[in-house]
Amino acid sequence: MKPKIKNTNSMRGMSVSSGDKRSTKSGAGMTAAGVAKYNRRTGGNLKTAVTGKVKPGSKAANRRKSYCARSAGQMKQFPKAAKNPNSRLRQARRRWKC
Repeated sequence: MKPKIKNTNSMRGMSVSSGDKRSTKSGAGMTAAGVAKYNRRTGGNLKTAVTGKVKPGSKAANRRKSYCARSAGQMKQFPKAAKNPNSRLRQARRRWKC
């Protein structure tokens, strides 16, 4: 297992055009390729969004609940993005079914 390295530039070079992020029209967030690239760079264990139907109390349901709680905090921190229905934050929350 690789040691985790804190890299402040781990998202540098990752864009919609490079296929690492989704466009806001397709639900924002990161693609599977983008997640794999990020994990290689940082030694992390990031996973893709929970978008399907999940059993209540399952690991996936708990990940979704946790993401929704964290992103609700982002909505408070960035009221301009929270008001814009096409912002990456709002689109990602919609994709996660928050």
